[in-house]
Amino acid sequence: MLSCESSCLRVLLVDDHELTRLSLQFAFSCQENLQVVGLASNGQEAIEMVKFSQPDVIVLDLQMPVMDGWRASGYIKSISPNTQILAYSSVDDAHLQQTKAMSSFDEVCKKDAPTTELIALVRQLGQRAVNNSTVG
Repeated sequence: MLSCESSCLRVLLVDDHELTRLSLQFAFSCQENLQVVGLASNGQEAIEMVKFSQPDVIVLDLQMPVMDGWRASGYIKSISPNTQILAYSSVDDAHLQQTKAMSSFDEVCKKDAPTTELIALVRQLGQRAVNNSTVG
């Protein structure tokens, strides 16, 4: 097992579908310098996990039970403003563009995007998170 204490981007995966969470975890675990620090099935779990796992990037599904991604993103930004949040959803393009306009989301990605595109977005956001934490 590779150790990546300080050089790895820390990623939290949040989706209500177990297969999606596990598939994303597998895809990210195969990447160099990316570490999955947690899996959550709803926004409320994600907020709790942010408090102790301190992710650089969160891949956050929008439509979930208990607390959806839209509500959770605002709470997350209030407790961890440097954490980058990627809205990850299958909602239609019009809703996705509205989501992108929300200040609590840093980027959006449709669920049908290629895995390489998702990973590239997470890396870009991770770099932003690192830059933001060194500036402030």
